Amino acid sequence: GVRARLSDVLTSLAIHTPTPIQQVTLPDALAGRHVLGRGRTGSGKTLAFLLPVVTRLSGGSRARSGAPRALILAPTRELAAQINTALLPLATAAKLTSRTVFGGVTQKPQVAALLRGVDILVACPGRLEDLIQQGHCTLAAVQITVLDEADHMADLGFLPAVRRLLAQTPPNGQRMLFS
Repeated sequence: GVRARLSDVLTSLAIHTPTPIQQVTLPDALAGRHVLGRGRTGSGKTLAFLLPVVTRLSGGSRARSGAPRALILAPTRELAAQINTALLPLATAAKLTSRTVFGGVTQKPQVAALLRGVDILVACPGRLEDLIQQGHCTLAAVQITVLDEADHMADLGFLPAVRRLLAQTPPNGQRMLFS
């Protein structure tokens, strides 16, 4: 179910066979169903949600200013950066845009990217809430929401923020939770 352009990217990265978590989650995720995936570090969870996000958004309408089409929440800026590193070749092949937003750095480049329009937003909950409160972003156009390391986000106390953010996404959107 993965498009040829994305398969070519995977081949160029020497990825030829899906991992067990990818085998069991990809069919449902590609079909737009809600998915709960659990696996060890290094098991392939990131591609298990990135491939469906990119596949489902490719060929669709472009992101509007301040209104991402997919949201991936991560507990730390390091994980957000890792996710975006894995996402970039896939998004580029599908002609999609992505951006990370997290605290500890100036928000000016993040705001500028959001205003240009971002298809896939990889964010930490705190900074994203700040940007929404400042009027730079809305989650009203989010079609797919991914919570990565959801258990770690809860351990760090982000659960209230995550609930508030999820409440701002359309109720008929796809949800994927990985831990």
